[in-house]
Amino acid sequence: MTTDHIFDIAIIGGGVNGAGIARDAAGRGARVLLLEQGDLAQGTSSASTKLIHGGLRYLEHYEFRLVRESLSERERLWAIAPHIIWPLRFVLPHRKGLRPAWLLRLGLFLYDHIGGRKLLPATKTIDLKNHPAGAPLQAGFGKAFEYSDGWVDDARLVVLNARDAANRGAHILTRRQVTEMERHGDHWKISAVTPAGKTESFTAGALVNAAGPYVLQLIERTGTANKRNMRLVRGSHIVTRRLFDHDYAYFFQLPDDRIFFAIPYERDFTLIGTTDQDHTGDIADAKASDEEIAYLCAGVNQYFEQAISAADVVWTYSGVRPLLDDGSGKPEAATRGYMLELSSAADGPALLNVFGGKITSYRHLSQSAVDKLAPRVPSLSGGHWTADAPLPGGDFPVTGAAALKVQYAEQYPFLDPASLDRITKAYGTHAQIWLGDAKSLADLGQNFAYGLSAAEVDYLIGHEWAQTAEDILWRRSKLGLHFGPEHIQQLSQYLTQRHKVS
Repeated sequence: MTTDHIFDIAIIGGGVNGAGIARDAAGRGARVLLLEQGDLAQGTSSASTKLIHGGLRYLEHYEFRLVRESLSERERLWAIAPHIIWPLRFVLPHRKGLRPAWLLRLGLFLYDHIGGRKLLPATKTIDLKNHPAGAPLQAGFGKAFEYSDGWVDDARLVVLNARDAANRGAHILTRRQVTEMERHGDHWKISAVTPAGKTESFTAGALVNAAGPYVLQLIERTGTANKRNMRLVRGSHIVTRRLFDHDYAYFFQLPDDRIFFAIPYERDFTLIGTTDQDHTGDIADAKASDEEIAYLCAGVNQYFEQAISAADVVWTYSGVRPLLDDGSGKPEAATRGYMLELSSAADGPALLNVFGGKITSYRHLSQSAVDKLAPRVPSLSGGHWTADAPLPGGDFPVTGAAALKVQYAEQYPFLDPASLDRITKAYGTHAQIWLGDAKSLADLGQNFAYGLSAAEVDYLIGHEWAQTAEDILWRRSKLGLHFGPEHIQQLSQYLTQRHKVS
């Protein structure tokens, strides 16, 4: 891109909030630029517990507005992205000596009724002695509650929002290190450096700071006074080989009043998390500590018959959540709410800072952000639209994922069951863009391993901003859980050749 391109809105940050704002604003007619220093969803937005949920535990902290908003978003998001979001039933065992059963049931009654639930089944009381979820648990657990929430491929949620924004005219530029943001009259002057060291300059009428955990650093670099305090909280997760054979997820209580989830993950694994630790180091270096891994393993060992240790952990990931500092004593009690702060017109061109938030509320946050910008950005027009417009690949009935998979099984009988499941859930109807008229695996070009083909890789490069093996194996997919060093080397060589050609 040449220098001095003019935009109505420039967004700094390619996480879920930045991509969501870009999508909403582009759909309302604005000329939008999004700049991300790394890959899309490279930070916090790919390090969540991967749930679309109201946050049952937030009821204990009286976060009723946040829970209501998140619950109301659950089925909206499922409807616009039924390929990457799907319903999940959770089992919450009652544990003697912890929260009483009546309190859990009361919380779940509120959870069922304050958010406009329509399609998801309601809570029911179960007996773990004769329920599939009881089989892998230790003896002694009886009463439990089974309730609904949703699962999401968080990194793909970001990418698909960016893809839809680009389809509507937004410019999405990854791996751009922003070096300068200055007000000049009625606009912002922004400079960014490419990986090759080239400086690009942009002009924008408004600037959105959606930098997540870097939000305060970005405010400082704009020369604007900051009035907010953020609390950076690290959430770490561990992944083990599958600990149970059913499709239920677990919500477990611990004696220290905290909770954790154990969730079926990528067919062959179990995802366990999260921790809540105040983070003081370099944000980019966040990783699960030995203490966090031991804590999660100990939690598992209080419930499951099969004990685990650090040796059973096949992968860990951590993200730093930028939470509003509300003075809470414990990290897990800090609010997951958000705040949008718009600069005064007297200060010149608009600066909108995004503080906090959670993945489930990203669409509502994005809509509110664009509403807030509208009086200052004349090109923004039209009403709210993102609640009903499918994300790319999600243009099929909300309960139609199984039927779509059957269609693909008939159309592409050479796909093995694991690849068929992965491709349907990742791409929805857009899988046909790169599967095309293929009659065999050979028609899709080089097969790297585990169903990843050259045709899919080319699609990810051309349509989803993937550049490296890490982008493809850990954000566009989770095939990194399966790939060995030799597979990664082959993929990296192919990507190098592709980039040379392009």
